[in-house]
Amino acid sequence: METFGETELCFPQLLNASCVKTKRPYFETMLNNILLFSVSLLTAFLNLLVIISISHFKQLHTPTNLLLLSLGVSDFFISFLILCQIVLIDGCWFLGDLMCALYQHLAAIITAVSVETMVLISVDRYIAICDPLHYSTKITQKTVKISVCLCWFGSVMYPSLSLRDSMKHLGSYQSCFGECVIVVNYIAGVVDVILFFIVPITVIIVLYMRVFVVAVSQARAMRSHIAAVSLQGSVKVTVKKSELKAGRTLGVVVVVFLICLCPYYCVTLTAQDGQTNASAAAFVLCLYYLNSCLNPMIYAFFYPWFRKSIKLIITLKILQPDSCETNMM
Repeated sequence: METFGETELCFPQLLNASCVKTKRPYFETMLNNILLFSVSLLTAFLNLLVIISISHFKQLHTPTNLLLLSLGVSDFFISFLILCQIVLIDGCWFLGDLMCALYQHLAAIITAVSVETMVLISVDRYIAICDPLHYSTKITQKTVKISVCLCWFGSVMYPSLSLRDSMKHLGSYQSCFGECVIVVNYIAGVVDVILFFIVPITVIIVLYMRVFVVAVSQARAMRSHIAAVSLQGSVKVTVKKSELKAGRTLGVVVVVFLICLCPYYCVTLTAQDGQTNASAAAFVLCLYYLNSCLNPMIYAFFYPWFRKSIKLIITLKILQPDSCETNMM
């Protein structure tokens, strides 16, 4: 049995207006703080490695890697959202109404960017594997840069419109001091679920099902003809193998993303009258945030160029002249 002292308020000086702190044992609170802080630092560090690797080494400036760069930037910002969860660990928000609104705003932007980038990655792999002859003409660096810019622009603008009322009336939806609550109207909530969950998830699943079918058929064809190909045919087989390997790796990234994202929206959709279980909400939110830490680990496991770039960065060899020209493959 655990015995707690008297009720603690977020703001003791406001007896009738302050929110009540969530009662937890001191050891549990400290453990949660240490865990969240460690995950936040690890997320920031690993995604910073991704950002530096792709930005610095010219050989890594490929259309697919530019999409990974966009995902790495959004995952990097997730580390700041994890830090905000430390502030909310006892159910109290001490950073003020403006910071609460900015926190919710940043969370909406990063979620939108992550989902839209996953869609772009799925389209990239679909064309690379299902239409390889036209990949180099359809998917260029210029095309990807424009797509990424539009992705970020739309992700910034849409939350700005849906949350504008909350930004205008800071703190007006709070039932007590120490609460961080942003209210989105019903129509905006429905549009959010359709644009950033139902439609993207459907597109991703359909495209990757097609990619899987084509990849399996190509793998069988390569195995059956590998012994009889000519020199020219060997080059084609190598290209197909590289695209299939990239498709497999990014497929893992997409699957892990779906596993981490779907529970978040499922809990949101099944909430009654907008109310969710606090423990369930915290769990699915942390699961979604954890995905940002897992992505670089997947790259390190599957991509030799990422492991090589990590060594060059940690040993500070990237500071040497012409290090950006290093052969990473």
